[in-house]
Amino acid sequence: MGAYILRRLLLIIPTLLGILTINFIIIQAAPGGPVEQTLAHLQGLGIDASSRIGSALQTDMAASIASGEGSGYRGAQGLDPQLIADIEKLYGFDKPAPERFLLMLKNYLMFDFGNSFFSDKPVIDLIIEKLPVSISLGLWATLITYLVSIPLGIKKAVRDGTPFDVWSSSAIIVGYAIPNFLFAILLIVLFAGGTYLDWFPLRGLTSPNFEQLSFWGKIGDYFWHITLPVFASVISSFATLTMLTKNSFLDEINKQYVLTARAKGLTENRVLYGHVFRNAMLLIIAGMPAALISIFFTGSMLIEVIFSLDGLGLLGYEAVINRDYPVIFGTLYIFTLIGLLLKLVSDITYVLVDPRIDFESRES
Repeated sequence: MGAYILRRLLLIIPTLLGILTINFIIIQAAPGGPVEQTLAHLQGLGIDASSRIGSALQTDMAASIASGEGSGYRGAQGLDPQLIADIEKLYGFDKPAPERFLLMLKNYLMFDFGNSFFSDKPVIDLIIEKLPVSISLGLWATLITYLVSIPLGIKKAVRDGTPFDVWSSSAIIVGYAIPNFLFAILLIVLFAGGTYLDWFPLRGLTSPNFEQLSFWGKIGDYFWHITLPVFASVISSFATLTMLTKNSFLDEINKQYVLTARAKGLTENRVLYGHVFRNAMLLIIAGMPAALISIFFTGSMLIEVIFSLDGLGLLGYEAVINRDYPVIFGTLYIFTLIGLLLKLVSDITYVLVDPRIDFESRES
């Protein structure tokens, strides 16, 4: 197993390289990069960008706009080419794309993601700052989903075809059909002072006076804030995992070894949890990394926006909108690395659940 884990860790390197290369090409080809956005601000659409490029460039701006020299950028007519060159140098676009890509890879080996174009903060500091919010939301959503879906799926498999199976499937399908952002709005209307009850807060993970609260007060305040976002995150996650659990158990229950175990006089619980559970859970474990990544990062973006939670999902979305390349590639690198490591953890868990699985002999 040790040799297999080592090979998988080494395989992460070319996988990361391939993903970063493809995304670098795609993002570089997309129109409206940071240089173009800054030029648009200089043309009168805003002043925030001009404040970021330094007082020296601001001094030249009035004369630059008055000049009539052309530029390679659309919308840059009337700007001094020297000013445009300074802006390109500011964002690192004075170098050819291959050179920028190689420099990025060199820095990423040391987890140096550079500074954000639009917040003037190191990307790694932004990720560390936003990570606790996404972990809080994703951890509780994943935990509740698995704690509810697996027992429910087992019970549905045991009582397949009964009224309980029918009405629970109907409820699960309805929940799956409701988008999590729509359910979040419904929760706000019902329980966050929207129209009816005002039981839960609407913004953030903690209250303004959080530091002044007692230890138990802080715990209560945290769960008070996280309740609605977590419920909104898990509403559509129950269906897939529950039905996957049910189908996995049904497939195993109908196999010959289960009939043999029952014929030997074993109790139903001994058959179900002593024999069926280990085999049926393999398929569920296989989908765990994808579920974790989806709930932790991708699926939490709209929930973070609706409940004003400043997490990684919102950070990544804003980076794409603003063409903040260091943040885009930094978060992509972290997400991909975590996903690959979770996939390795999934394979190790396979062996722990069923020691008969041997990845090393399979590869050889």
